[in-house]
Amino acid sequence: MAAQVIAPELEPELRPVTRALGQLHDLVALVGCRSGDVRWTSDRLGELWGGREDAAQCWLESLATSGDDTLRARIAAAEPVSNEPIHLIGADGARLRARVSAAKLSPEASGDTTIAIFRLDDREEIAREFYHRVETLAEILDGSPDGVLVVDRSRFIRFANRALADMVGKAPEALIDQPLVSLIRSREDLESVAGILRPETPSWSDELEVRGRDGRPLAVRVHVRRLTLSDGTELGAVIHLRDITESRRIEGALARRAEELQHWVNAISHDLRSPLVAVLGFARLLREDYAETLDAQGLRFLQRIEEAGRTMESLVHDLLEFARIGGREPRRTHVDPREVLLQLQAELKPRLEEAQVSLALPEEPPLLWCDRTQLYQVLSNLVGNAIDHMGPASEPRIDVDVFEQDGLQHLVVRDHGRGIEADDQDRIFEIFQTGERATGGRGGTGIGLAVVRKIAESHGGAAWVESTPGAGSAFHVTFRLA
Repeated sequence: MAAQVIAPELEPELRPVTRALGQLHDLVALVGCRSGDVRWTSDRLGELWGGREDAAQCWLESLATSGDDTLRARIAAAEPVSNEPIHLIGADGARLRARVSAAKLSPEASGDTTIAIFRLDDREEIAREFYHRVETLAEILDGSPDGVLVVDRSRFIRFANRALADMVGKAPEALIDQPLVSLIRSREDLESVAGILRPETPSWSDELEVRGRDGRPLAVRVHVRRLTLSDGTELGAVIHLRDITESRRIEGALARRAEELQHWVNAISHDLRSPLVAVLGFARLLREDYAETLDAQGLRFLQRIEEAGRTMESLVHDLLEFARIGGREPRRTHVDPREVLLQLQAELKPRLEEAQVSLALPEEPPLLWCDRTQLYQVLSNLVGNAIDHMGPASEPRIDVDVFEQDGLQHLVVRDHGRGIEADDQDRIFEIFQTGERATGGRGGTGIGLAVVRKIAESHGGAAWVESTPGAGSAFHVTFRLA
């Protein structure tokens, strides 16, 4: 509900406050402590009281119906008022049973302004149903480790469990019949809380940061569920608050550690590449300039040096790629997997021909919602592994399939080779674990399948293998749908 400013001279710094108050409570006014002048009302209260002059008169007449002759004097003295019974007088003379809570704004905001928040007494049948719901919920929610509030239609607190009381530093009984705004410690918190209570859906969740009992920032996850009658009449809402400050701290620490690890991997990769370039460079010069003077054994030693250097170079490259995945959110777009597979097929043509393996691609696969570069990495690793580790096969073929199933996008790379032992099927997805023991094929760096699983998880999916020794292997990767 938008705030209604009935005093054009209202200070600019108060306008965000009034806007948030009007969203949080439906019957709110800013009044002069001593003068009784009404400076602003929420929409609904403004309609009830009419124009500015009528509002001031209605406010004073309402105070006079409290049965407490000192109520006006207490408000003039800026004393807090809590849940005092009054009759809310309308501009047409209507008398509505209500209760009022009031407190002075902070001196830096305005030195002579009080916030008055009203709660109408509900109709008997609504009140009876609401209190029945509260009593039922109280037995269930009082022992919850999360903070729980039950508020009525006017956003006044009717139940607070012990966890919530500990969170705000007040006894549960001291919170009952207080306006929800009484828990808020700053203008920024007021605007945040008002913002998350606006949705009109039956339930919703959000996260925000407020000031805790000691004034320090408190991160909370808020879940709100409306309470309604069968005819849709709103009774109030149940608000769950979970303190996620510690988990946020841990997440921040993990993010910093991950960033440090990324820097470390980058530095190590650079430091390792420099001597590798030298070793491979001198090995090449040795072969070019002194091959004729080396005997067969010397040439074998030289070949082993070159192979070890290239393996180390691949290991450094793959390790760097593994560290980069997860450092940022995947840049998802709709990708045609057939285009990626055709590119890969062209690049792998020499290896496929050498191994005498055919690659069967899907004709019209669905578009995948993924990072194109990372999809290429997944397919390159899976198809490359299938070529390397298939072994002797009666049907040397690799089949790639892409489809949607159970709310996920599914990618399968299947070979018809020797298969993988059951004990090795999860191990091969761990970093630095190769398939040599499982397949008898040539070994890699032991990072390729770890990269595949990490990419799948960063896309909200998973990676696994189904295999029977002697009957081939099917590697599965899933991505979350857009």
